[in-house]
Amino acid sequence: MSKLLAGRYELIEKIGEGGMAVVYRGKDRLLNRYVAVKILRPEFTKDAQFVENFKKESQAAANLQHPNIVSVYDVGKEGNIHFIVMELIDGRPLSEIIKERAPMDYREAIEITRQVASALSMAHRNNIIHRDVKPHNIMMTKDGTAKLTDFGIAKAVSDSTLVTETSRIIGSVHYFSPEQARGAYVDERSDIYSLGIVLYEMLTGQVPFDGDNPVQVALMHINDEITPPSRLVSGIPPALEKLVMRATDKFQSNRYRNADELLEDLKNIEFVIKMVGDSIFAADDVEEFQEMNRRKAEERYADELEEKVPVKKKKQKPEKKKEKQHSGGSGKKVGIVAAIVVAVIAAAVGILFATGVLGGGLKVPDLVDMTEERARAELEEMGLKMEVAENEIPSDDIEEGRIVKSDPGEGERVKEGDTVTVYLSSGKEKGQVPRVIGGTVDEAEAILKAAGYQLGSVKYVESEEEKGIVIDQDPGEGTELEKDGRVNIWVSEGTDEVDVPSVTGRSYDEARQILEDAGFSVGQPTYEESDTYDKNTVIMQSVTGKAKKGTVIYLTVSKGKPEITPPEDPGDDPEGPNGGNGNENGGGDGEESSE
Repeated sequence: MSKLLAGRYELIEKIGEGGMAVVYRGKDRLLNRYVAVKILRPEFTKDAQFVENFKKESQAAANLQHPNIVSVYDVGKEGNIHFIVMELIDGRPLSEIIKERAPMDYREAIEITRQVASALSMAHRNNIIHRDVKPHNIMMTKDGTAKLTDFGIAKAVSDSTLVTETSRIIGSVHYFSPEQARGAYVDERSDIYSLGIVLYEMLTGQVPFDGDNPVQVALMHINDEITPPSRLVSGIPPALEKLVMRATDKFQSNRYRNADELLEDLKNIEFVIKMVGDSIFAADDVEEFQEMNRRKAEERYADELEEKVPVKKKKQKPEKKKEKQHSGGSGKKVGIVAAIVVAVIAAAVGILFATGVLGGGLKVPDLVDMTEERARAELEEMGLKMEVAENEIPSDDIEEGRIVKSDPGEGERVKEGDTVTVYLSSGKEKGQVPRVIGGTVDEAEAILKAAGYQLGSVKYVESEEEKGIVIDQDPGEGTELEKDGRVNIWVSEGTDEVDVPSVTGRSYDEARQILEDAGFSVGQPTYEESDTYDKNTVIMQSVTGKAKKGTVIYLTVSKGKPEITPPEDPGDDPEGPNGGNGNENGGGDGEESSE
């Protein structure tokens, strides 16, 4: 039985689900069109902040009108059901296509990346950061159009749910930028990093980092270097590989500044491919490329000449003059064709120089670890200019003030008069030490690694806190410390104090057994008479509450009710007040006494 939302949207069938939402194929009865209805899972509707962010970002995404963005038609709520009404895509997610066909042809990968970058450009211009670019969120239509989706959920997750619901978004960690993994500042370059990982996966059939758990993968994004895709799959254009490596640089400042810059490079590569085909990617440098195309052109011209110039027949002398004229005409035409082709090739090479795909005639030297002065002198001697980038790059290996990297990099070709930008080291990166108190040793180590620090000494101390819990750290939370620095921790080894069983009212033998079973010793008992407790019953114990095992506990045991001795007959007492016979004077009878 179908359900109707907001009196308008009929849910027909479930067509997909993820960790945060379920997607239904539906029909908008008002506009008589089929739509996709995405409904948040109930567990997320309980988080007011999540729902608020979800609503705001979905409404913002609804204003994005772009051919490569899945249109958002409506955002609504009915009871506890929060939903988004979206464009229904006749296609499937890119993740399925990658699984079936990767490694994909680099031309197709470039085209898909270009479309997604165009979508991100529109979003970023509207101050919307996607934060969860991955193949699962890129829908591919049957005609090859890429459409980016899930803007609202991505932002809502990173704002309020990432920490508490990590298990539900494990898939995204393979595409997280290092700054997302660290929980640091995220901007449009974070989306570019994620898109670079998607392109990497399309080209190679695998993500650059994978591990046993999300924390391990996140640490790889922060610490490990990405293996160049050409080492995994042959035939990837060097210019395209360079683009991938720049997009996925660990430092935001080294990536493309925005999606438009990435688009420009993608378009340049596409143009060059259309002009000269794959031959550009088989050559190591400009000279080899030119020579290769010269030989190929000669071969084509020779074949064309053979087809167009007929073989002369010996016995047809009268036709000789005509034949020569014909031959001369063909040769002229071939020469014109050859000239045009050579001009096209020359133009293509010129474009390659201009776009930087092949560079120019000078190779940028290795400037890493040089001082600014020495690098400037070396570049000026080569006829190149040098510019120092405003932003410095932290480095564990390069001393502060020396060059960490250059752009263009070592070995890349440039023209005389070009400018090489150098980046100086700011020394070891510094950050604020995170709080690890309250977690286990393993949790503390994972948190520190994710923040770029190492676990230092671990000391165990007696504490009333639960055993195995970190109770102190040095440096403390918020302290500024160079990355890769060590943080020492103190861990509770618990206390050996345990509850002392109450044995009052029990028999001595039973009480003794209970206390010894609990780890205590029982001292020599003390016996007292008691009107309340039966004989041999414990009246009192020396220790109650908590005590260390082995403590000696003394018990007071009842020896029963006190014995009551009846008073003696006074007449039987020779020492009584009346003497032996009751005569105070010691003699006479009663009568005499009475006188």
